[in-house]
Amino acid sequence: MNKDQASGNMKKAEGEAKKEYGKMTNNQSKQAEGRIDQVKGTVQEKIGDAKEKASKEFNREFDKQVNHRER
Repeated sequence: MNKDQASGNMKKAEGEAKKEYGKMTNNQSKQAEGRIDQVKGTVQEKIGDAKEKASKEFNREFDKQVNHRER
């Protein structure tokens, strides 16, 4: 798990808590803020997923090149 994935997960959890607080206090604005935070967290998590996938692909290709040169 990279930094973006971890931050995204945290942001989603914070958004869920904020949304639930808004429900308990009948505060629609707080509920909306919570939903927005959840979406932001999901986006950040997906960015982290993409970075991790790109890093793995790069490393795989790099290793192939290094191994090919060693022959």
